[in-house]
Amino acid sequence: MKAVSIIAKKMILYSHWNLQNINYFMRIYAYAKLFGETEKLGKDTQKTLDIAAVIYDIACPLCLHKYGNPDSKRQEMERIILVEEFLRGAEILEEMKKRIVYLVDHYHIYTNVDGKDNQILFEADYLVNEDKSSYSKKNIQYFMDKIFRTKTEKRITKIY
Repeated sequence: MKAVSIIAKKMILYSHWNLQNINYFMRIYAYAKLFGETEKLGKDTQKTLDIAAVIYDIACPLCLHKYGNPDSKRQEMERIILVEEFLRGAEILEEMKKRIVYLVDHYHIYTNVDGKDNQILFEADYLVNEDKSSYSKKNIQYFMDKIFRTKTEKRITKIY
């Protein structure tokens, strides 16, 4: 079984089969995979992005349980340790693990985006949240004009 599938399965178990959480991270993964492949990321960068997309929201269930609220500040406090523990024993290169930790730690930061994989993860997350939260046309247009950089995301967002 490939590393991404193993980690996705592990994430499903980690989420205690909570279908809302599973559907959420699988949608992020699907968009990230689509955008990465369409934007022609290299093999290792795509694998890094795929894994980060599966586990990027790993701190949310813990924070909801531990604090009663999964706000971003609490997730920031918890996620690096969770990701490092989660990836322990995974058959991926140490350099890739470090990049995954970085991506998960920075996926909500849309200034000074470091790399196409980081940009794609942010855009995939936005697209799923756009659908879930019914963002205003003004918000969507702002992000399309000022934040989005991948051609694939801009084309898909125009559909909404």
